Amino acid sequence: MASYSIDDAIRELAPALGKAPAGAVSGEWTATTMQAGHSSRTGGYRDAEGNYVPEASRHPLDIISDVIEKLGESGVPRFNKVVIQWKKPKFPFMRGEITLETSYDWTIVPRGPDDPIYETTAAVRRVFWQSRGTVQEDFAAERGTANIHAQTKWFGPHRRILAIHAPGRLTLATDGLSTPWAGISEPENGVECELFMEFDAATVEAAGIENWANLLINIGDLVADGYRVARDVEKYGCILFCRLTEDYRPMTRIMLSRDPRRIDGLPFGPVPLIRATPIAETEIDGQDLSDDWGAAAARNALSKRGMRID
Repeated sequence: MASYSIDDAIRELAPALGKAPAGAVSGEWTATTMQAGHSSRTGGYRDAEGNYVPEASRHPLDIISDVIEKLGESGVPRFNKVVIQWKKPKFPFMRGEITLETSYDWTIVPRGPDDPIYETTAAVRRVFWQSRGTVQEDFAAERGTANIHAQTKWFGPHRRILAIHAPGRLTLATDGLSTPWAGISEPENGVECELFMEFDAATVEAAGIENWANLLINIGDLVADGYRVARDVEKYGCILFCRLTEDYRPMTRIMLSRDPRRIDGLPFGPVPLIRATPIAETEIDGQDLSDDWGAAAARNALSKRGMRID
């Protein structure tokens, strides 16, 4: 389709955009091309006061998708963003004025599967944990193969658990929740946190370590699927997060609590650590669980264990 030009696109758009709803005097639409499996189409008609005018269908957006695809196949200069503007004609039976501009905006380019930012974040986390113990090199609860957009269930290529050994203490930590999302361009360190669990090294055997590590993977999945869990932990200090299966009796629930440490040096700022603590039902018996996240009961249970929320 080498002969398809911007002028051709405007001619094709004119009849569709000209079917404007009553009261519309202008229109503007912004669209992006398919990048890392994603594209967008936004905009609409506006009245004389600048307010959006409701439309009966998505017809303009469908037409815009068609012309962008044709432009992309026509050999015009490389672009990933299109802005289309329409103005109501001054006189009846005339066509409105339409402009179409293409551009290449580097700020909206999604992170692809080979972006070095992924391994950079993994290296920063590894340095953080190495400063607090010995990272067990042959340990991985799950590595999780990434899809073609470098995404795992944690929206990046990393979905792992690290085992960190220190005198008398074993720490299991998520490695990937703070990896920047794949397939988008937003400057965010994933879900903006990492989780950890601590154990008395003398009381946990190899099978137990694997069991708790797999649980921490699942808790990480819930955090990744949730909405700003790190924000709620910061707000309440400690929350009742999820229930455990019968396999973990007498422990029945997981609490998430604020930790004073954070991982610095990540691409888009530091992220906090969140402690995951299994508790038994007896530790919250008689407590009022009606507040958000059962936060009061969770803080009380943590206090009874002699653990502080800094």
